Amino acid sequence: MGNLRSVEKALASVGADPRRVTAPESLADLSAVLLPGVGSFGDCAARLTQAGLWGPLREWIAGGNPFLGICLGYQLLFEGSAESPGATGLGIIPGEVVRFPARVGKVPQIGWNTVRILRPSPFTQGIRSGDFVYFVHSYFPVPEDPEWVALETDYGVPFASGVCRGMLFAVQFHPEKSQRVGLRLLANFVDVAARRETAAPANP
Repeated sequence: MGNLRSVEKALASVGADPRRVTAPESLADLSAVLLPGVGSFGDCAARLTQAGLWGPLREWIAGGNPFLGICLGYQLLFEGSAESPGATGLGIIPGEVVRFPARVGKVPQIGWNTVRILRPSPFTQGIRSGDFVYFVHSYFPVPEDPEWVALETDYGVPFASGVCRGMLFAVQFHPEKSQRVGLRLLANFVDVAARRETAAPANP
């Protein structure tokens, strides 16, 4: 759900060979998985379930494989969202997705804002606190464990604009729309996945 073509073009520009996953068997020979998304939390969860991808996606992430979540693909990692009461998220990260409070002013947040790096990782190499990235969202995740939070942004309130643990990295902003910084992040993701694949032992 969203502009998949712009994500594909951005990935190709940093040396990846992107393919759309439409069925569980498509996950078999991938080096990494990227889950973008624009729209409703509940609708996206339902679409992934209908495609038979919900369980395999959880297994992919739980298996420690390279994964990048973008915007709604980041929010779906959590247990649920105020946007879609009753809808269940992937539950990879304990916590909920909440709406910006009315006091922040204009909602959704649309446009450029800065990130603050709290936990450096290979995914953020070459990116600095104060760099600008592009956001479009009304909701943001609140991880129960602050150790998950890699990036933070202020929009009336501070919020977790990125999380990282192991091979999992996910961001609330859109790298494919974030010019130099976004392309650097995608290049880092592709590089991490390539190095992991090279280091993996050959199948017997």
